Formats: sequence, structure tokens, C-alpha cells
Amino acid sequence: MTDLTAFPITRKWPARHPDRIQLYSLPTPNGVKVSIMLEETGLPYEPHLVAFDHHDQLSPEFRSLNPNNKIPAILDPNGPDGQPLGLFESGAILVYLAGKSGQLMPKDDAGRYQTLQWLMFQMGGIGPMFGQVGFFNKFAGKAYEDKRPRDRYVAEARRLLGVLEERLAGRAWIMGDAYTIADIATFPWVRNLIGFYEAGELVGIQDYPQVTRVLEAFVARPAVVRGLGIPARG
Repeated sequence: MTDLTAFPITRKWPARHPDRIQLYSLPTPNGVKVSIMLEETGLPYEPHLVAFDHHDQLSPEFRSLNPNNKIPAILDPNGPDGQPLGLFESGAILVYLAGKSGQLMPKDDAGRYQTLQWLMFQMGGIGPMFGQVGFFNKFAGKAYEDKRPRDRYVAEARRLLGVLEERLAGRAWIMGDAYTIADIATFPWVRNLIGFYEAGELVGIQDYPQVTRVLEAFVARPAVVRGLGIPARG
């Protein structure tokens, strides 16, 4: 049996199945990227809930794996050369799992790099900007009398949606007919923007029919349906 006791994170979240990938996460847009990826690929894994209301992400055990104290993070007992590997940052984890499984990433170099560029587009643009819209529309920022900060992020969110809309015209998915990690990274954030953040009307989501078309196809996938609820909240 694989021994993961050398990793301090397993003291707070003991591995019942130490031969499986250990997922430390929460069902947020960044968190579900990895649970969806794991469900899509069929890689065996064991999820652990990192409860923000208990400040689990700030615990020494969690920070031993991710010093940036953000979810998700994974610990793969069967990493490169058969050695355990810990990883944080959702984009890096998606790339790793695509390589490990041989799935959801084009095999040719050009397709691979183009997929990575759209992954970076999500990581550097869609995630941070949509998150700011959520802050100013639903959370503490909504009380600010000055609406210029909110409007700045709404304008940028619309610009990003426009880029995505143009890309999806005539395509089933971001990379064409093939569903990839670029889609898994992007559409949890689109879903969150118009769902949990309640900002669909604010950003004029009706102006982006290609985006909503692909979002509907995304959330209908069985692996996505399962992954959106993992780890289950207590």
C-alpha cells in the first residue's frame, strides 16, 4: 500500500485510499475544474473538502501542499517515475491530468499549444475578471456607492465574453469538435457568473448566444453533473 504519511496534509485529511489521487478542494469554479476532469478521465481519486468557513485553507497542513493557500490541490501517489507528486493551481493540475490520462488534450503539438493558450486565457482573464464582477455585484462591493469599479469589471467581462463568442462561432467547443481542458477550465466560470454571481443581466449574457449554447452542452455532460458537486459540502 502506498504510504503518504510523509505529507503533512494527510494528517488533517487522512487518505482512506492512499493509492488514489487525493483531491483537496471545494465546489467553486476553480475547484470543480479538477473534479470534473477526474470524472471525465475516470482516474481514481479521493476527494477531501477544504472548508473555507473553518479556514482550512490557512491551516499548516494545507499550506504544506499549497503555500498560496488556495484550492484546488492534489497529491498523486503515482506521479512521475512512480513517486508521489503534489500540485496546486487548477490550470497546472488540468495539464498534468491530461498528460497522465492521455485524454482531453490534442495529440499534435499545434493543437496542444493552442489549447494551452485558451487555458491561459481563462486563467489570466475570465477567472479573475468574472470574480471581480461577482464581488461588486453580489458581495461586499455591491454596497459601494461609486459604481465605476463595478462597471470597469463588467465592461472587461463583456469584452472577454465577446472573445469567447467569436471563438465558438461554428465550433462545438473551444478547440472545435474536440472537448478539452480549455472547456473544463472556462465554463464553470461562465456558469458561476450568470448563476451564483447573479450577473447574467448585468453583463448582457443574452448577447452571447454561442457562449450560452456551449455552456448548456457543458452542464449536460454526466461527468460535469457529477463533478459540480465534488467534494460534497458538509
